Amino acid sequence: MGGIHPLHVTYSERTHISYIIFLLILCLYVLIIVSNLLLIVVICMNRSLHEPMYLFLCSLFMNELYGATALFPFLLLHLLSDLHLVYVPLCFLQIFSIYVYGSVEFTNLAIMSYDRYLAICHPLQYNTLMTRRKVILLVAGIWFPPAAAVLVTTCLTSSLRLCRDVIEKVYCDNYTVIKLSCGDTRVNNVYELIACLFTVFAPMSVIVFSYVKIFKVCFSGSKQSRQKALSTCSPQLASLINFSFGVCFEVFQSRFDMSNVPNILRVFLSSYFLTCQPLFNPVMYGLILPKIRHLCKHMLLRKCGTKQTLKILT
Repeated sequence: MGGIHPLHVTYSERTHISYIIFLLILCLYVLIIVSNLLLIVVICMNRSLHEPMYLFLCSLFMNELYGATALFPFLLLHLLSDLHLVYVPLCFLQIFSIYVYGSVEFTNLAIMSYDRYLAICHPLQYNTLMTRRKVILLVAGIWFPPAAAVLVTTCLTSSLRLCRDVIEKVYCDNYTVIKLSCGDTRVNNVYELIACLFTVFAPMSVIVFSYVKIFKVCFSGSKQSRQKALSTCSPQLASLINFSFGVCFEVFQSRFDMSNVPNILRVFLSSYFLTCQPLFNPVMYGLILPKIRHLCKHMLLRKCGTKQTLKILT
C-alpha cells in the first residue's frame, strides 16, 4: 500500500469554541461509559437476570462501549490538536472497529428479536429451544462472524495504493478511504456487497420474520398478553429504528454530495450512530424494562444508604 504518509482529517478545524465542544463530547463519552457499565454490572451481579434476553442485552451494552471507544478518544484528540492527522495503521484500526461495531449491532438486535419470537410464539418450548449451550453459541455468533467479515474488508482496503490523503470526515471510513485510492477497487466493491448481505440484510431478514410472527400472535391474543409482548419488544424496535436512521445518515453522508449542508450538521449526521445509539440503548432499556429499572434503583439506593451510614459512623 502506498499510504505511508499520515492522512489528513477534515471537519475538525480548531475554532474558538473547540474547547467547549471538547468538554461537551467528553461529558457525553463519560455518560455513555457510566450508563452502559452500570447496566452490564447490574445484569452480571443479579442471578435473576441471568436469562437469555438479559445476556443478549449485556452483549449489546458491551458493543455500545466498544463502538463509542472507537470514535470518542480519536475525536477528542483531534479537537485539541493543531495538526489533524491520522497515521494509516490507526486509520485502518478505526475502520475495523467501527465496522465491527455496526455489524455486531445488527446481529445482536437480530438475535434478540429471535429470542423474543421464541418466548412469545413458543412459550412452552422456550426453555428447551433456548438452552444454555445455544445461548453461548448465539453470543459467539453475534461477535465472531462479523469480526471475521470486517477483517477481510479492512485487509482488502489496506492493500490499495492511496493517491490522496484527505478524509472528509471526523473518523476513518472504509468507503472514504477507498475513494482516495487510484487502483482497481472492483474486488473491494464485490466483497463489500457480499459482506453487506450477510452482516446487514441477513439480520434484517431475521428481525422482520421474528416481528411479523410476534405481531401476528399479539393481535390474535388477549389484550393483556398483547400489552406484555409489546412492552418487551418496544425497546428493541426503538433501538433498531434509531440505529437504522443513524446508518442511513452515514450512508448518505458518504455516497452523496452534501457540500450545501452546514459543516456541524454533516459531522452530527455522520457520527449519529456512534454517539446517539450508545446513549439511547441504556436509557431505553433502563427505563422501559421494569426488572432492570428496579434493580438499578435498588443498587443506587443501597450505595447511597451505605455512604450515609459511613458518614454517621465517622
